[in-house]
Amino acid sequence: MLSTEDQNLDLQIDHLTKDGYSKILTEKLTGRNNARPALDKVLKLLRPGDMLVVWKLDCLGRSLKDLINILQVLETRKIGFRSITDSIDTETATGRLLFHVIGAIAEYECVQISERTKAGLQAARRRGKRLGRPLAIKEAQIRLAQQLSATGTLSTAEIAARLNVGRATLWRAMKREREYRDF
Repeated sequence: MLSTEDQNLDLQIDHLTKDGYSKILTEKLTGRNNARPALDKVLKLLRPGDMLVVWKLDCLGRSLKDLINILQVLETRKIGFRSITDSIDTETATGRLLFHVIGAIAEYECVQISERTKAGLQAARRRGKRLGRPLAIKEAQIRLAQQLSATGTLSTAEIAARLNVGRATLWRAMKREREYRDF
């Protein structure tokens, strides 16, 4: 797989052929394309004891997480993996060690990202920042809905219809306002 149209596969194919590999599937995609038909096809064809060989590690996965997921699938299915230019071969002790080190680093990074994200969200909430999707109802509409509701002459459905919002949207907005007021 290559990342741009101006690159070609000749060097990779020549090297794989020279190394004795005869079944070569190619894929030429942009980095934004998540569809991987050739990879999907090769993963379906591989059987336990087979070896998936790539020119470079970055030819296999779109991201480190994607790469780890693919390698774990291969390991679970007892399929070997070899990256020619990165000198990784999961059928050797060193290759398996490197695979597990990369996996551990990826897992550590995922945990770190998650912890930083949670801490950032908590800090934003403490500062009063409203998180999530923008409200479908404006503050002035909420105040008007509260006034109309306080009179007791209109149902929630009638108030929502007057304000041109859904009943659930109105109910959630009014509930949120009560919670903030009580806070």
